[in-house]
Amino acid sequence: YFNKSPDKLGAEDVRTYLLHLVQEKKRSWGTYKQALAALRYFYRWVVKGPEIVEYIRCPRPERRLPVVLSFEEVRRFFAAIPSFKYRMILMTAYSAGLRISEVVNLQVSDIDSQRMVIRVCQGKRKKDRYTILSPVLLAMLRHWWVAARPVSYLFPSRSPDRPSRVTTIQQACKEAQQRAGIDKRVTPHTLRHSFATHLLEAGTDLRVIQELLGHASVRTTAIYTHVSAKLIAQT
Repeated sequence: YFNKSPDKLGAEDVRTYLLHLVQEKKRSWGTYKQALAALRYFYRWVVKGPEIVEYIRCPRPERRLPVVLSFEEVRRFFAAIPSFKYRMILMTAYSAGLRISEVVNLQVSDIDSQRMVIRVCQGKRKKDRYTILSPVLLAMLRHWWVAARPVSYLFPSRSPDRPSRVTTIQQACKEAQQRAGIDKRVTPHTLRHSFATHLLEAGTDLRVIQELLGHASVRTTAIYTHVSAKLIAQT
C-alpha cells in the first residue's frame, strides 16, 4: 500500500492502512481485526522493532443472533435437496451439530455404531471430541454406505482419497433454500445453530450442548438461549 519496507512505517501509517480497508475497500470489521492481529504479530515477532501497533484498538464486537430454522423448515429444506450425497452431508451436519469442515473430513471409521457416537478428529482449535449419532442418521448412513461404498472419507469427492468441497455444498445449500421457499438465509452453519437450539428447547442441559458443539466456553453456547422461541414463549 505504501511501497515501502515495513520497518520504515510507523503507527500512523498502520492506522491509515486499516482505515483504508474499512472505508475504501469496504471490508468488514472482522477483516479489520484479522489484519490488525496479523500486523501486531508481524511487528512484534518478525520486525522486532518498537511496538507501533500496541495502541491501535479493535472495534467493539458486533452481537448478532444466529438464524435458526423451525422443525417444519428443516423438513422442507431436506426434501428440497435432490442429490443424495449432499442431502446426507447436510443431514449429518444438522443431526450431529457439526461444522461443514468437520463433516467433509469425517472418515468411515469415525462412525461408532456400537456406542452411538461420532468422533470428530481435530476440529476447530485442533481438538478431538465426540458428538451424538442418532438412530435415524445411522440408518440413513447405512443406506449411503451401500450406495457409495466409501473407503476412507465418508463423503469423498470424485477422487475417493479427497473430501468433498465445502464451496460445492454451500451452493447446494443455497439452492435447496430457494427450492424450499424459505425466506431465511440458510448456510451449512445454520443447521448447526438449529441443532443447538432444538436440543435446548427439548430440555438438554447447556453444558451438554457445549460439549457436543465443541465450544471452549459455555458463554458461546449461551447465545442459543436468546434465539429459542420456546424458552421465550414459556417466559
